[in-house]
Amino acid sequence: MSKRLALNLYGPELSRLQSELVKLQEWVRSEGARVVVVFEGRDAAGKGSAIKRVTEYLNPRVVRIAALPAPTERERTQFYFQRYLAQLPAAGEIVLFDRSWYNRAGVERVMGFCTSDEYRRFLHQCPIVERLLVEDGLLLRKYWFSVSDAEQQKRFKARLHDPMRRWKLSPIDLESVNRWEDYSRAKDEMFVHTDIPEAPWHVVDSDDKRAARINMIAHLLSSIPYRDVRRPPVHLPPRPAPQGYVRPPLTSQTFVPDHAASLRATPQRRTS
Repeated sequence: MSKRLALNLYGPELSRLQSELVKLQEWVRSEGARVVVVFEGRDAAGKGSAIKRVTEYLNPRVVRIAALPAPTERERTQFYFQRYLAQLPAAGEIVLFDRSWYNRAGVERVMGFCTSDEYRRFLHQCPIVERLLVEDGLLLRKYWFSVSDAEQQKRFKARLHDPMRRWKLSPIDLESVNRWEDYSRAKDEMFVHTDIPEAPWHVVDSDDKRAARINMIAHLLSSIPYRDVRRPPVHLPPRPAPQGYVRPPLTSQTFVPDHAASLRATPQRRTS
């Protein structure tokens, strides 16, 4: 297994790539492009952290994350793709799917949440739907985050003992340990049917999360012919002279308690 990407290499390159993502965002906005990025992969493969790095400096009015919950009873009776299609971008927008319509080919297939007929229908319809999206001008990119069983187990254990991340462990996540090979077979069959020229899958080796984020973002940027959009220069206007406004007494407003003051008043423990 390769050594984890060093922080002194990761940090500067991530910053450079994030600055390019800002340029991509401005190009999408100015050109009226529509971009969809699908993040899929096993539980604990690093999809969420990659999405966070992509969106860290971007405008939430331009770039939106779609992370849909389980379908309602009404949604279960709809055309399967319907609730996902409602999340697609308009002109000048980017949508990142934190899991997507591919739930049907993964967790729903393995856990028995869909019938065999529904599953087969999905494998038939999905390439058709994606070809229609691409034909309509939508820029669709699909990433599969691949993690080894040993690394997944390590991350699950870390979450189990971390109260800040324990919420990430669901019963379905834990069951995925027992069904590792079932998920592998489901992923392989999904690729056979949906790795199409118009919308190919791109596999991200994510045993090293830092390298995975760098590789995924670099590939996304290289796959879209964006350019640096020159924005009109912005000049801060001079502050106008006072016009007689008098602020109400501070005692007339309810301020949040000064928790920071209590920290300043507490003696700080010296660290060696």
